[in-house]
Amino acid sequence: MAAAITLVRSPLAAVTACRPVLVPPLGWLALQALALWPHGRWIAQRLRDGSDDPLGLAALAVLAVLVLHLAPRLRLQPVLPWLGASIGFTLAATAALVSLPPLVAALLAALAMACALAAWLPPDAPRAPLAGLLVLALPLVASLQFYAGFPLRAVTAQLSAWGLQAVGIDAARSGASMTVSGQLVIVDAPCSGVQMAWLAYFCACAVAAIGGARDGRFLTRLPGVGLLVLAGNVVRNTVLVALEARPQGLAPWAHEAIGLAALAAVCAAVVALMKAPRRAARLPEIAR
Repeated sequence: MAAAITLVRSPLAAVTACRPVLVPPLGWLALQALALWPHGRWIAQRLRDGSDDPLGLAALAVLAVLVLHLAPRLRLQPVLPWLGASIGFTLAATAALVSLPPLVAALLAALAMACALAAWLPPDAPRAPLAGLLVLALPLVASLQFYAGFPLRAVTAQLSAWGLQAVGIDAARSGASMTVSGQLVIVDAPCSGVQMAWLAYFCACAVAAIGGARDGRFLTRLPGVGLLVLAGNVVRNTVLVALEARPQGLAPWAHEAIGLAALAAVCAAVVALMKAPRRAARLPEIAR
């Protein structure tokens, strides 16, 4: 009798487990994105009029590939706390359109989308790196350069001056400029490190997401990315200032080559920092 009952219950359980889903997870995510369309329109406008660098498109492209790769493993039923957080951020992003700067509203919208995605992700999938990619998809660089550019340039100039003094070169900082061996050297906007920081955090989020790094591991290593950016930018600026202050100066191509070499070194260090051990959630097709 017990065997007969088991035979009867098993088909019922199978039917229950295979209940049809009217809207698949990707459909729900598309609806969530549609609800945030005013913010998407503002982002597209910023890219069209040249107000910001189109770096966010790279983050958006990587995010799309990762989500499509995870699509077969998305939950059939969402995690309700994440879904509730998504609704809350969506309402906050909508209200922010009235009284807050558009970038702040767009940031709330990105968090709403990140929570919606987290609600459907499988338990072992990374959430924090994907949220990071959503934030990096925003037009951030110009605003960061405007608000944080000068302080970063001043800090870089001061640390570079100390580095030059350590090797016996007469150097002193004045604002965001330096006096090196009697010559005035300006630490301009590209030397603030804002773009280097964006690329470094992009590498961190992409590598952690592709490698399936646990959120805790990713978040504990995130401050190290900032330290690597600061160190790389100071080394780049110190070398460039020392060479620019020579009587013969520095050829433009050499200036660019040193900058690219420093950027590549920082990104390589970030990849090494964020590279996670192999796990079940790893995305081998993309990693290869």
